[in-house]
Amino acid sequence: MQSDFADRPAFETVRPRRVLAPLVFNSAHSGRDYPKRFLSMTRLDHLSIRQSEDAFVDELFARAPHLGAPLLRAHFPRAYLDVNREPWELDPAMFVEPLSEHFNTTSPRVAAGLGTLARVVAENKPIYRERLTLADARMRIEGIYQPYHVTLQRLLGEAISGFGMAVLIDCHSMPRLARTGERLAPDIVLGDRYGTTCAPAIVDIAEAVFAAAGLRVARNRPYAGGFVTRSYGRPQHGVHALQVEISRHLYMNEVTLEKSADFPAMRQIAERLILTLMGLEASGLPRMAAAGVSQAAE
Repeated sequence: MQSDFADRPAFETVRPRRVLAPLVFNSAHSGRDYPKRFLSMTRLDHLSIRQSEDAFVDELFARAPHLGAPLLRAHFPRAYLDVNREPWELDPAMFVEPLSEHFNTTSPRVAAGLGTLARVVAENKPIYRERLTLADARMRIEGIYQPYHVTLQRLLGEAISGFGMAVLIDCHSMPRLARTGERLAPDIVLGDRYGTTCAPAIVDIAEAVFAAAGLRVARNRPYAGGFVTRSYGRPQHGVHALQVEISRHLYMNEVTLEKSADFPAMRQIAERLILTLMGLEASGLPRMAAAGVSQAAE
């Protein structure tokens, strides 16, 4: 099966002229290039199909390459393919052919309809009119998912080669959360898998930047970090991964999916985070790695 992105890139790496720090920014869910074939397969209208997007997150962090750090961003949409899942995390009910035991068909994400190829978008709306073929899944996973992760691995490897370590900032957005009792909902959720994927000092810095901007910050609840954070965060080996979730109400209209007047202010906060992390002394980061391992083990 020919790729839906045979005539254009499914994702891109925006590189700085000169890499100045061991940082890699990743925006895997902000893609909004919907292939015509995919749209012909869905029962959803043009707004409903976009409900799973981390809309404009790549633009919030677009200054990273200008400041000296690469940005990997998807053009394909999350409803089409989710690279923040295992490669073959598939729902057997979605496919014409039976799935063998080599596929992960029983994960909580598959049960929720949010596997590598999602069954639903937000509010549990089914995406497809008819069942898919395994050839379609292979086209997306072998042709886009796997090259995406090869690219991300290469960027982290380059950071390690140049600086002796790597810091992955996995950039996402989230629906506006409801308050819990007397507790106000967070504006930002930082996920490090409960201290296992990132040195605490890096998380502290990120929290301080957002808190200084007047935003409420939570850690690991309700989002502790997905497949990317879990797979790449290895502080003991000098690779740190931190998931950053930004509430969409801070910069956009969640109904119309349009930027709000607050978008420039949120972009400035994201730039402040980039600059603050860029200002870390590379010589001090390995000490963070050691601290991260000891504290995670406690």
